[in-house]
Parts: sequence; C-alpha cells; structure tokens
Amino acid sequence: MKLANFTFVAAIAAALAVPIPLAAQAPAHHSQTHYRVVSLGVPLGGSASSTAAINSEGWIAGASNLTGDLDEHAVLWLYDVPLDLGTLGGPNSAVLWPGLNDFGQAVGISDTAKTDPYGESWSCGAFLPASHQGHTCVGFLWQWGSMTALATLGGNNGFATGINNRGQAVGWAENTVHDPTCVPPQVLQFEAVVWGPRPGEMQQLPPYGSDPDGAATGINDSGQVVGISGICQNAVGDQSALHALLWQSGTPINLGNLGGTAWNTPMAINDNGLIVGFSDLTGDQNGNNPNFHAFSWTRPGPMQDLGVLSGDAISEALGVNQEAQIVGVSYASGFSNPRAFVYENGTMTDLNSLAPDSPLYLQVAQDINNSGVIVGMGCAPDNCSATSPQIAFVAIPTGN
Repeated sequence: MKLANFTFVAAIAAALAVPIPLAAQAPAHHSQTHYRVVSLGVPLGGSASSTAAINSEGWIAGASNLTGDLDEHAVLWLYDVPLDLGTLGGPNSAVLWPGLNDFGQAVGISDTAKTDPYGESWSCGAFLPASHQGHTCVGFLWQWGSMTALATLGGNNGFATGINNRGQAVGWAENTVHDPTCVPPQVLQFEAVVWGPRPGEMQQLPPYGSDPDGAATGINDSGQVVGISGICQNAVGDQSALHALLWQSGTPINLGNLGGTAWNTPMAINDNGLIVGFSDLTGDQNGNNPNFHAFSWTRPGPMQDLGVLSGDAISEALGVNQEAQIVGVSYASGFSNPRAFVYENGTMTDLNSLAPDSPLYLQVAQDINNSGVIVGMGCAPDNCSATSPQIAFVAIPTGN
C-alpha cells in the first residue's frame, strides 16, 4: 500500500511505536555537542529530498522528489514514518520554511491545476521543479490529513512560510495591483499576510515606509512576525528585501542591515524575540553581487554579523530555538561548497566536525527544535558535486 493511502490515525499509531525519541529533555550545556546523523532517504521514489522544519515532538516537514525527479511533494515524517501530503491539484508541493507547529499543522506551497494568466513564475519558481512552470501556486495549510489552500489578496499566487502554536500562519500573497516595480514576467504586487487563527481569517501587514511590496517569513507564539519589504522585482529576494522587518502588533520596525542594500532577510524568530537571517554587506551593488552574512537581532538592535565558517565568504542563518542555538549554511565564494553550521556561545561550528560518523556530508542545517535536534540536507560523501541530489537528514545530539 502506498504511504499516501495510509490514514492519519494509522500513521500516528505507527509513529508512537518508534523506539527512538527525538524530543527528549534539552541538554543543559550545548558546548561541543556531538550528533548522530540519520539519513531520511527519499521516501517518494526520486533521487532528492529536503527538510525545512522540526517541532518539539520530533515531527519533521519537508519534501521529496517523486520517481523520475520531475515533480516533488510535501512530506511529513512522523518520526520515521513519512506521509505524502499531496498537492492542491498541480504537480508540486513543498514545506520550505520552518512551517510546522507542535500540533502537527504544516504550511507550505503547492501548485494548483490552474494556469497563471500572466505567465508569472512567482516566488514558487525559485524552489519547485521545472514542471511548476505555467501553474499558479498558493500557500497551503495541512492538518488532520487534509491540505487546504490559503487565500490570496485577490491575485493568483501566494506563499506560506511559518505557523505558530496559536494556528497563525504567515507568508505573502498577490493582490490585483499591476505593480510598475515588477520585472516581467512578474506583474502583480504582493504583500505580507497573516492567516488565522480562525478559518478564513486573514490580515495584510504593511510594508516599510514607501516600499510597495512585502513578505512575511516567520512568526513566534507571541504573534511577532518577521519578513521583508522592498520593490516587486521578481518576487524572490534581491531588492524585494530592501528592508528586514519585525512587525510588532502589525507595525513594521526596520531591523537595519549589515551594510548592503538588498537581500536583507529575516528567516526565523524564537519566543524570546531573537531574530536570525542574512543580510548583504557593503559592496553588494544593489543586490547584483549578493555577499550576505548570517545575522542575529535582539531588541533594540543593532543587527549582529555572525560571520562565516573559516575560509568561506557567504552565510545564512535559517533556524533558531529557545536555547538561542542557531543553524544555517556557510558557502565558499560563488556559493560553492555549502556546509551546515550550528552557532552557539558566540562561535560558528561546521556541523560535519560534530558528526564524524555521519552517512552524509551535511550541507544545510535548516531548523533546530528546543531539544537541539537539527534537520537539513546533505549529500553522499562519494557524490557531492554542485549538481548532486540533496538528501534530508536529522542530527540528534548524543545522549538525546
């Protein structure tokens, strides 16, 4: 029987029988933590998979290619039981940000069966396989075995990134304004939004200053939202991220930058208000020469540069937990040789050095839960070129 046909209740029952818990008590001291790495494989038959989120129960959300690698579907791993979450009628879906709460609600993006009337590739085009082209793409909420579409602001496309334990989801959605700052084939303006917590509830968040466009990328349990604002451009980073923002009670606060004018992007916020992400340095040529570093920000600021791994040039902070452990990726020049990192106690460490027996070379650490369990993507050590398929992993602290 295909995993997609398992009932949700049966999957939970199987998950609860798994003998390896991933949500044990967080270790009191994180210094020099070592990890046991488990490859999650490619459960839907293709050659690549990814993870983006892990909750306090140890459930993991991401995506997996289907057989033939032409399409991918969002996947939820209930411990070691993977569920195909399906799509909203189109060929692809994925969870791409830490979009999973402790109640098993997941958010992400999915192609629909509809054709985009403007031929936009939309934000989804940067993340989904080539078979996405031509389809509209919207955010989804998955809960209790069912995927439902999240509303737009009247336009054709949307994108969901995060969800908190109150059931509030965030992302961005198109309206009906033909924005002159868009670069073809992008046409429609988009704004940051909060969906929920009640079904059908939706709030638009204002961009910063005179910026026409915005996007929300993360939310904590207090309802603090982080994201970006800037011009429309292609609806993917660059000058769409002129300003890194925190929305407090719906009001945007500029987090500043590390000296550059573009790619200033918060990725996650914990319940203590610690924000992490990445920001360009001086010399980014208005985004044409992305040179961002991972950052952290706590009130009242300023933004702190977390640096890069030794010998590298570029980094991104992607996830943070309540213990202020930060995870992400560090690159050599030209975005080559990605290496997963964990940052704590003021030090950025190559995760590979803390997992000497890993079956994978750990390239990206995407999220970390409050027990210190990390999820991300890596590659087989004997097949780790720039074009090698990435495989999802979970890294469990020794003794957890």
